[in-house]
Amino acid sequence: MMRTLKRIILLLAPLLIILLVWAAFIPGDCQYERSISINVPVERVWQNTNTLKAMDQWSPWNDLDPAMKKEWTGTTGQHGEKVCWDSNNKQVGKGCQELEKVDEAGKRIDTAIRFLTPYESEANAYVIVVPEGNGSKATWGFTSQIPYPFTLMKLFVNMEKAIGTDYQKGLSRLKVLSEKPQ
Repeated sequence: MMRTLKRIILLLAPLLIILLVWAAFIPGDCQYERSISINVPVERVWQNTNTLKAMDQWSPWNDLDPAMKKEWTGTTGQHGEKVCWDSNNKQVGKGCQELEKVDEAGKRIDTAIRFLTPYESEANAYVIVVPEGNGSKATWGFTSQIPYPFTLMKLFVNMEKAIGTDYQKGLSRLKVLSEKPQ
């Protein structure tokens, strides 16, 4: 029994070392973004993206737990506007998103997100609205840093499969909301 255990350890140790060395060569930066064309002027789309409360109207994650608790603090549309959420649904978890910067002229909003559960992580999210033909193009994205040795996950996680559907759903809702007759 002891001999078999030693053989297993001798086989697994080099594999673990190889994986750890491999992870050291994988950059930790992570970025994802998705865009949608919207058939209304930039200003109309901007009204639905320039605050956390406005963005909450089209968030795809609200569907995962309609009973999720949310606490809003700060001044709407100003640096420091913050929403913290808490859900028993593991897909939603617990965390906070804070408005970092609103660029009215460039039609860009930047936020910082801190996930507390199901695992701790941080990301920076943004929405940019630009003119496109007679309408607009909205781009929603995020950047994050994956710590070593978890950089190995980049080899196995397809971001498009992991969050692409959610981003598309959110942007489609933004389009419907923005194009709705006023």
